[in-house]
Amino acid sequence: MRLTLAGWPLPARLGLAALLGAIAATGLAPLGFWPLTLAALAVVPALALAAETGRRAALTGWAFGTGYFAHALLWIVEPFLVEPERYGWMAPFALVFMAAGLALFWGAAFWAAQALCRRPVHRVAALIVTLSLAEFARAYLLTGFPWGALAQVWVDTPALALLPWIGPQGLALATLLASFPVGLALTGALRWPLALVPGLALAGAVLGAVAARPEPETTGATVRLVQPDIPQDQKWDPAMMPVFFDRQIAFTAAAPRPDLIVWPETAVPDLLNHAEPVLAAIAEAAQGVPVVLGIQRLEGARFFNSLIHIDAAGQVAGLYDKHHLVPFGEYIPLGDLAARFGLRGFAAQQGDGFSAGPGPRLLDLGPLGRALPLICYEAVFPQDVARAPGRGDLLLQITNDAWFGTRAGPYQHLAQARMRAAEQGLPMVRAANTGISAMIDPLGQVVASLPLGQAGYLDAALPAPLPSTLYARSGDLPVLLLLIAAAVALWAAERRQAALNQR
Repeated sequence: MRLTLAGWPLPARLGLAALLGAIAATGLAPLGFWPLTLAALAVVPALALAAETGRRAALTGWAFGTGYFAHALLWIVEPFLVEPERYGWMAPFALVFMAAGLALFWGAAFWAAQALCRRPVHRVAALIVTLSLAEFARAYLLTGFPWGALAQVWVDTPALALLPWIGPQGLALATLLASFPVGLALTGALRWPLALVPGLALAGAVLGAVAARPEPETTGATVRLVQPDIPQDQKWDPAMMPVFFDRQIAFTAAAPRPDLIVWPETAVPDLLNHAEPVLAAIAEAAQGVPVVLGIQRLEGARFFNSLIHIDAAGQVAGLYDKHHLVPFGEYIPLGDLAARFGLRGFAAQQGDGFSAGPGPRLLDLGPLGRALPLICYEAVFPQDVARAPGRGDLLLQITNDAWFGTRAGPYQHLAQARMRAAEQGLPMVRAANTGISAMIDPLGQVVASLPLGQAGYLDAALPAPLPSTLYARSGDLPVLLLLIAAAVALWAAERRQAALNQR
């Protein structure tokens, strides 16, 4: 029995595509139903082959993408509900426009595959290539937004071990290579033994990567992660700010003493410009232990979302300004003009919001080594980690996931932090306001954590870094070049076949 959708009316096919997209997103955290992702992807070739024209192929890909991103990004309504009386009406529009907008990348991929190849096997092969290139575009263009990438469905599986070798784009490509040939076999366009070869090869590669990965060692240092659990709608309430600050001070002062203490993003309510008394209080509570924390600062007329390292005397020993800002969250293009109409970035304090820092940098944490700081959303981008000026000894993420609510958002954010650690072979120290704060080893495994929505602190042993990974040295370029070469080869093969048909 062959799976064919050619006889279905277009609205029915588009509805099925959207449903399959939503099912495919169940592989993402916190559900982690990766077999459903593979099953949904296996039906995509039948949808692609049923599209009679480039326009219908584009609509099919767009519908599939819309269903996928609507489910994957359902958490995106949460920031609008922090001040529902002001922003609540925007929530459904934000989800719809974000899902439909990101799905345009996938719609373009389906159209391009249809235009590139006519024969069924070649068209599905082309779709693997064009969809992978679309994911590259989504990760890099217009500041990039790789949230919900296909590679993320593998975070809680042994396939995570492939990230140090091929990175997230390579793992996404491997996912399509394993699932789409099965879809071709379901349509009868490919024999089953051939269809199963890529999946078996992926399984073998995973086994080999797992067997080859070393056992992480410990540095002997202890890091304290402070998680104050501050609700976003109370964070800037003048009556509550002292309560939350005192909570963090108490967690900082607790015995025994660690080697480093980390507070989350924007943990201090004062601007750095006049925070000397606050920093002195933190240093006193830390009793000689260095502290890393998030704070905002003003430079001229520009605001920055910053991370500072303060020494035993409460002096700033290191400073990092967030450089990869969240569009419409931390800034709005033409923000001063938009502010006249009451539109501001959610996390912005005034005008067009925060300014971007100069880029990645390393902070010297003394005996603990050099840390690459990442503030919140920056942990989503593997290319930002790769742009660091040299290789550090650890990744250090501070974040305020109160913006993401309590459902999928915080878990998906943690999953991406784990991926960055595995890709680089570096431990990740992660302090999150409402959770999930975690110590992540250089294999991407969570070795200690504080659950979501719980105030407290965690003393965790800092793992030692592993040797630099292949992906850390090469980045996404090898996979990109492979995809471009494959696209050219498919185009040439299609041209040769067309020339033979004309003889």
